Amino acid sequence: MKDLTEGNVFKQILYFSIPMLFGNVFQQLYNVVDSIIVGNYLGNEALAAVGASFPVIFVLISMILGITLGMSIVISQYYGAKDLRNVKRAIDSMMIFIIISGIVVGIIGYIFANSIFRLLGFPEEVIIQAGTYFKIFIAGIIFMFGYNGVSAILRGLGDSKTPLYFLILSTVLNIFLDLVFIVVFENGIEGVAFATIISQAVSFIGMSIWLNVKHKFIKIKFINLEFARDIFLKSLRIGLPSGIQQTIVGLSITALISIVSDFGTATIAGFTVATRLDSFAMMPAMNISIAITSFVGQNIGAGKVSRVAKGYHTALSLSGVISIIIGLIFIFFGKHLTGFFSPDIAVQEVGDAYLSTIGGFYIAFSGMLITQGVLRGAGDTIFPMIFTIISLIFIRVPLAWFLSREWFDLGSDGIWWGTPIAWSVGFILSFIYYRSGKWKNKSIVKTNLS
Repeated sequence: MKDLTEGNVFKQILYFSIPMLFGNVFQQLYNVVDSIIVGNYLGNEALAAVGASFPVIFVLISMILGITLGMSIVISQYYGAKDLRNVKRAIDSMMIFIIISGIVVGIIGYIFANSIFRLLGFPEEVIIQAGTYFKIFIAGIIFMFGYNGVSAILRGLGDSKTPLYFLILSTVLNIFLDLVFIVVFENGIEGVAFATIISQAVSFIGMSIWLNVKHKFIKIKFINLEFARDIFLKSLRIGLPSGIQQTIVGLSITALISIVSDFGTATIAGFTVATRLDSFAMMPAMNISIAITSFVGQNIGAGKVSRVAKGYHTALSLSGVISIIIGLIFIFFGKHLTGFFSPDIAVQEVGDAYLSTIGGFYIAFSGMLITQGVLRGAGDTIFPMIFTIISLIFIRVPLAWFLSREWFDLGSDGIWWGTPIAWSVGFILSFIYYRSGKWKNKSIVKTNLS
């Protein structure tokens, strides 16, 4: 556990972000290796099926993960105020919520799997494999919820290293099981799903045991849990807008891939490849955003709002430099990178077109995420939700549809332009609201801000 209310701001944000960044590198490395194995051993249909499943999974889990984020913010503010009793009550409430949510989402997702993919208009050969993969994955979703819940608890307490260690374990195990199930046992896409849920289960259970052994005051319990209605409602007030925001992100991706599906299996596969690489580019900004959320939460709880501005400027500069470097790499070497995933030239060209289009706009994406991370850490999650709805639903999806229609003569290339324009609008709106200062009075823990 780490106190983020004292010390050098740059070092604290950097050191807090690095373990999460390494963790996500390993997680995305798994996604990349997974896609390389699937694309080269199982073909374009299987690669498209995995890619088609992701946004649907994201929609189903995003509300839960958003509310979990709200609980993490509450934990960080109580921890910043040194109120350990309410920290414990918040953790118990989170675990009850995660267990119930995992069961409900698993049942709903399993029942409606194939219907969802048909509704989105995917080719039949993709629907069959996507449905198979999705049903197995969603049946074990409680382990993903559990891992993310325990990670959120630790981040709220200032510990970003422990989730890294268990994520590395999960990633290595996942890649190993992928090879065993696909290459050795030839289980096909079912093996990909089983590898994922087994590795997530090991990570969740292992991290829970470690936390109970190592921490004297903070425990993860699975029996005799205390549900603190007052704390849950506070978490819901913060987390529900974040959950809606994440759901909007998932719905926009789902709508986007539905538009992509009009252009055939090769385009879906190319989009899948590009988004795997895109996930790497997003990681630094996402991790620094999570770091600034915990940093702001603790400092707001401790009444040190002056450190919040320093943290924001530091995070914005750090993520901006990294985003420019990554964008240039994708612009100049996009086609070479997509070639690792599939030998199909058509798939490579689609992936390269996507990366070349959005490569110059990662700085807008990072600015949007960092600014919204500050707002969430302060307990203000309503406006980030509104800005996300505006940018992703009212800008990205309509632009992707209109620009890809025949009268613009852009084809599938037109789909990609909606994303950077949406990021830019989201950043501008978020920054204007940050400058207004209205977020400063949204704290759960009421203190004198200095």
